[in-house]
Amino acid sequence: MSETTVAMPQRARWAVTAYFTGTGAALGTWTARIPAIKQDLRLGDGEVTLALFAVAAGSVLAMQVIGHLADRFGSARVLGPAGVAMAASLLLPGFAGDLPTLLVGLLVFGAGHGTVDVAMNTHAMQVQRGYRRPIVSTFHAMFSVGGLLGAGAGALAAHLAIGVGAHFAFVGAVLAAVLLLARRELLPGEAPTPSSAVPQRRGVSLGILFLGVLAFFCSVGEGSMADWSPLYLHDVLHTSPAVAAIGYAVFSATMATFRFLGDVLVARLGPVLLVRCCGTIAGVGLGTALLLHHPVAGLIGFALFGIGLSCIIPQVFNAAGNRDPSRSGRDLAQVSTLGYGGLLAGPVVIGLVSGWTDLSVGLAVPAVLALLVALSASAVRPR
Repeated sequence: MSETTVAMPQRARWAVTAYFTGTGAALGTWTARIPAIKQDLRLGDGEVTLALFAVAAGSVLAMQVIGHLADRFGSARVLGPAGVAMAASLLLPGFAGDLPTLLVGLLVFGAGHGTVDVAMNTHAMQVQRGYRRPIVSTFHAMFSVGGLLGAGAGALAAHLAIGVGAHFAFVGAVLAAVLLLARRELLPGEAPTPSSAVPQRRGVSLGILFLGVLAFFCSVGEGSMADWSPLYLHDVLHTSPAVAAIGYAVFSATMATFRFLGDVLVARLGPVLLVRCCGTIAGVGLGTALLLHHPVAGLIGFALFGIGLSCIIPQVFNAAGNRDPSRSGRDLAQVSTLGYGGLLAGPVVIGLVSGWTDLSVGLAVPAVLALLVALSASAVRPR
């Protein structure tokens, strides 16, 4: 193997890392300034919910198209312009003057985010094939890091009273420049090479659908932690607001940390055993904490839940992206769509169950779903 051949996947790995980090930063930037946008446009809680839905709707709609384009033209050709478009689309919600304009801007921003999401995961599969060892978990960890960077910069901008438009314009310009540079290092497009072991198919196979269900289960848990873990600590366990805020922070920190370890763990344990262990840790850890009904147990349970969920989604995406290389983009798009569905449905399901019973029972739902993922771990076995 020549030195050029070796260097190419290494440079492409850094390029894909830039896309994962930049996509997380863009999302974190928007999330951090939601309070400022709400105040500037005098929005109610219902209107904010509608705005959040617009982002998710734009992402899901784009995913239905982008997978076909990535498979037909190559993920690199799609990823280059999509990254710049996503960065530029930050300007639309940043300078929105009313709710309709904001909704249109967020729909476009969500579409850009969903496009990059599918294309960069598809290209990550291609880069990993060049490495011949697991590297996908690190990409997902960098997405989390990007989210933290975007949220942190957003908090600083809010503290300095920098306007949302100026803030989004600056972040958009920086992201566009970085992603344009990263685009030059992506792997060149390659012609589809369908596996002889996998018959060509139309639509969604049962295997991909099942992987999407696993992504849905994990995303239900991830979405529920963001909205309900602080309320559980404060309203059910009667902690202070400061302690209640730590719950989601502990979950996020452990999930990001163990994603960096995911590539080493999957190389040693294999994807099936890793997902089985992670699902068990998540389900048993959170379930035990809910039974103990104590603030310290609650924080430990949220930490274990983050550890458990950390490596499952990367392995689900890895299994979907490598199931049939000739349609990697389309398969990842379907799995991503169901994953987004879990993020949207999770908080609602927890709320409904909690309304019928109490929040402790509601939060048991993601614990049970994590155990179901553990029982279904064989779905991520490489074909």
